[in-house]
Amino acid sequence: MTNTTTHRTTARLDFARTAPKVFRAMIALDAAARAGLDPALVELVQVRSSQLNGCAYCLDMHVKDARKAGESDERIYLLPVWREAPEGVYDERERAALALAEQITRIGDGVSDAVYERAAELFPEPELAQLVSLCFTVNAWNRINVATRKTPGAP
Repeated sequence: MTNTTTHRTTARLDFARTAPKVFRAMIALDAAARAGLDPALVELVQVRSSQLNGCAYCLDMHVKDARKAGESDERIYLLPVWREAPEGVYDERERAALALAEQITRIGDGVSDAVYERAAELFPEPELAQLVSLCFTVNAWNRINVATRKTPGAP
C-alpha cells in the first residue's frame, strides 16, 4: 500500500504576530518554568518531549541549545533510547526527569506513582514543581508549533 498523503511544511500562521498576548505569556511561562533548573537537564527534557510530539521546530531549536549548553552528541543521539543507554550516560536525576517528561507528554495513561515518586526522591519539591512546569510548557510549545506548522529555520 502506498501512502499518497503529502506532508505540507508551509506554515499556517505566524502565531507570535497573530496572538501576541498569548505568545508573550508563553515566553514568560517558559522563563518561569526553567528558572532554577540545570540548563543541560532543561534541554534534555525539551528535546525528548519534542521528539515524542514530532515537533521539528522545537527539536531543532533544543538540540542546538543543548549543544550550546555543552551537551555531547552521544547524549543527544541516545535520547530516544535513553533507557537502553550504557550506564553513566545519563545520571539518576536525568533518568527520573526523562521518565517523568515522557509520562507527562503521553498523559493519556497518567503519571504513574512509581515515576512520580522516583522524581520526588531525587528532586526537592520546589525543583520538582519547576520540572513539572517545564514539561507542560514544552508540550504547549510543541502543540502550538505543530498546529501552526512552524518549521526549523523559521523566525
